[in-house]
Amino acid sequence: MLAEWIELSLEGAPPPRRQGPIAGGDYRLLGPGLLELCPANSRDNAPAVILSVGIHGNETAPIELLGGCLARLEAGLLTLGAPALVVLGNLEAIRRGERYVTTNLNRLFRRDLNETGREPDRARELMRAVDAFYARHEGRERLHYDLHTAIRDSRYPRFVVEPFAATVTRSEQWRWLAAADIQAVLHQHQHSWTFSHYAKHYHQAQAFTLELGRALPFGHNDLAPLAPMARLLEALLAGREPPGADPARMTFFRVAHELMRRSRDFRLCFADDTPNFTAFAPGTTLAEDAEAGPFVVDTEPLHVVFPNAAVELGARAALLARPAPPPG
Repeated sequence: MLAEWIELSLEGAPPPRRQGPIAGGDYRLLGPGLLELCPANSRDNAPAVILSVGIHGNETAPIELLGGCLARLEAGLLTLGAPALVVLGNLEAIRRGERYVTTNLNRLFRRDLNETGREPDRARELMRAVDAFYARHEGRERLHYDLHTAIRDSRYPRFVVEPFAATVTRSEQWRWLAAADIQAVLHQHQHSWTFSHYAKHYHQAQAFTLELGRALPFGHNDLAPLAPMARLLEALLAGREPPGADPARMTFFRVAHELMRRSRDFRLCFADDTPNFTAFAPGTTLAEDAEAGPFVVDTEPLHVVFPNAAVELGARAALLARPAPPPG
């Protein structure tokens, strides 16, 4: 059943069973795109893990990666040792192969959300699922990895975004991510209302948005570079201590500014195919906006991340970051 769960979820087909046994425990289908893995015997120090994919529907490599982990679990090649919630985020957008249907789901995860429509309704459903899952595992360490791919190339193809929140990231997280061949870390500087931010801000979870290469259609992904990440995910599902490595092998950045689209007359002043983490020198004009005016790099270079001039009005068009020292 687990091996077919993703396909059945995308087809909207009723599953043959809503729960059943797996190696080390059982599975339960909680709703569309929501799968809980319940170990018979959780390891004492294993966190309650949320693994989410498809929050943007055109980012398929993480879906294939997680599907492989579930297939190994169902085949008995992996034994469940930690409670886990597996999330397929924006089901309709995944079916269409589009980033979203009407609005970006990954900006809606806040408890005072009052918007209506397909994506806001799904955000509320996912927030309720996260709340209930962590409540069922009160007292256990909380972890959320939200797996994505970027819409453009990157000077660091595999990087993570650390959400802004009061909760301090534990040192073992940096070791685990370094061993999973993450190449860079971007520290957020303010609340951003993404899915990983929700878990960190409201539930004090260890949480990250993981960017695992370039967004491509199903069947066009090279998963070989993601083998170390697969080992990390499988260790978490098994309740084992994941492999670790020196965090200094990763390059760290901290967001210094956000470029916001304030008007319809807005443009980014660099090529559309500019890779993530490209540096721009002082004096460079990065954006022009009829309402906000131009944005010019001041006294130190800035690295652009997630540039996208076609965002909705009032949305972020790019993050601008500067190098930061490794933690600790």
